[in-house]
Amino acid sequence: MNPFDPPTEAQTAVVDAAITSRRSMRAFLPTPVPRAVVEDILRVASRAPSGTNIQPWQVHVLTGAAKARLCDRILAIYDDPDELARHEREYEYYPKAWVSPYLDRRRKVGWDLYGLLGIEKTDKARMHAQHGRNFRFFDAPVGLIFSIDRIMQVGSWLDYGMFLEAIMVAARARGLHTCPQAAFTQFHRAIAEELAFRPDQMLVCGMALGFADPAAVENSLETERAPVAEFARFVED
Repeated sequence: MNPFDPPTEAQTAVVDAAITSRRSMRAFLPTPVPRAVVEDILRVASRAPSGTNIQPWQVHVLTGAAKARLCDRILAIYDDPDELARHEREYEYYPKAWVSPYLDRRRKVGWDLYGLLGIEKTDKARMHAQHGRNFRFFDAPVGLIFSIDRIMQVGSWLDYGMFLEAIMVAARARGLHTCPQAAFTQFHRAIAEELAFRPDQMLVCGMALGFADPAAVENSLETERAPVAEFARFVED
């Protein structure tokens, strides 16, 4: 597509559908994703905006035995309370003090998900098990781990977010789904060791990639989004 040509209605509809059909899927089929398809997604996503074209993203693509080893290592920590207590996030993803409407939204999506799964608020064991599915990449055949050089500042993290979104949209364009996963950040030391990070590399997040299981009830979750009028201010005069 020529960047200077106006898109057709059909082209606009395809792009819009790829964006609006993206959801965080939490159950995947075992159907393999060919390496060539993953490479193609990453190639397209690499066109994401990047300040002065520094392209701060680094991607570790895990499949097969390599993915299983990392998953087993993290779950062994996650299921051991004493060992888990020794692992802290390297950076804070969420605010330390929650306020509305952010806290309300977070609570709602959590209980909407657990409601679909039939998990009661008091069922700590099932909550633990469900959260632990993160560390199997929700059974997706491809696990992505993202890192960044420590010298990078906030601007590069903004670039990174756009890169992650580009991956998710490119995946949808190929009939695949994803689940971006900040849950991995608590285990940055184990991940860095397992994947032989350089000392100057820092974990950003993980992501599951594959074909979503349409029969899994958790994949029916569709989160609410605030209307444009609630978050946009048009200044004209």
